[in-house]
Parts: sequence; C-alpha cells; structure tokens
Amino acid sequence: NSDIPDIDAIAEIAHKHGLPLVIDNTFGTPYLIRPIEHGADVVVHSATKFIGGHGTTLGGVIVDSGKFDWKKSGKYAPIAEPNPSYHGVSFVDAVGPAAFVTYIRAILLRDTGATISPFNAFLLLQGTETLSLRLDRHIENTKKVVEFLANHPKVEKVNHPSLPDHPDHALYTKYFKNGGASIFTFN
Repeated sequence: NSDIPDIDAIAEIAHKHGLPLVIDNTFGTPYLIRPIEHGADVVVHSATKFIGGHGTTLGGVIVDSGKFDWKKSGKYAPIAEPNPSYHGVSFVDAVGPAAFVTYIRAILLRDTGATISPFNAFLLLQGTETLSLRLDRHIENTKKVVEFLANHPKVEKVNHPSLPDHPDHALYTKYFKNGGASIFTFN
C-alpha cells in the first residue's frame, strides 16, 4: 500500500519506551527522505532496489545515527554489557555512539559472513552516481501515470499519497518535499 508513517510521532513513542526506531527506507531512499532527521535511530536499505538501480547486485545498507542510548534501558545486553563472545567488550563503553554499528561489524559480520565483494560494492557505488537522476525521472513518470489513471473513467481508485484525497497526503507533503514514492496501486 501507499501508507506514509508519521516518523516523528513513532520516534517519540519508541524513545519514550526505551526502544530504538528502525526504519526500512528501501523505497524512500536517502535521496527522497532521511528518517534519521525525523528521529529514526537506525535506517536500513535494500541496496538492490533503487540505490543500485540496475538489478546487478544483492546488497543492503545499515545506517546508525549514533544517537540511541543502548545502555539506558537495560534491554540491549549484547551491545551494552560485556560481550563474552568478543573478549568481554562492552560496545557502548568501548566506542560510545558507534556501539550499534560496531556490534554489527564485529559480531554479526563475523557470525554470518554477510560481506559484499569488491566488485559488487563497485556496482552499487555506480548506481549511486545516477540515483538522483533516476529518482527524479521515477517521480516525474509516476506523477503523470497517477494523474492519468486518476482521471480515467475505467479506473475506480488510484492509491498514491501525492493525490489530495489520499489519507496520508499531509504526511507525504511533510516528509517528501521533492516528491517521491513511485510505487502505487489502482483498481
């Protein structure tokens, strides 16, 4: 669907309860929306989609804001307490704001082997060179198709947040200043 979450409000609730806000920004991309600026603590992307743009490489991105206090809530022992699988290091004490991303690199990378080859990293970086151009074209084309379908007599409904009658239109205009969301549905 084309629902737009109110990131600011969700971040406030999550932080009130000692929880990090993790956002999957695969379809938003860092070009269209930056969830960390709205209170997200960790942002993930499937780089295979818009970031890479060419379908040549499987990959992902984890971005840590460095703002979440992993020790305060007492809920994140592997990051905040001495970690026996990593020589008793407390990642919070050792690297402070970089605790989560260091934990990801030191533990999860070690345990799962989820590394990207140099060539695939190169392909993803090539995709980032044209990200803004491709997304601007996606937005332009989506707007034209959505407007065409919204005015077509055989189309019952178009579900896209850029349309004024969409329930999340206000959030769309708040978070997507330059347009966005090339995914839509219609009946």
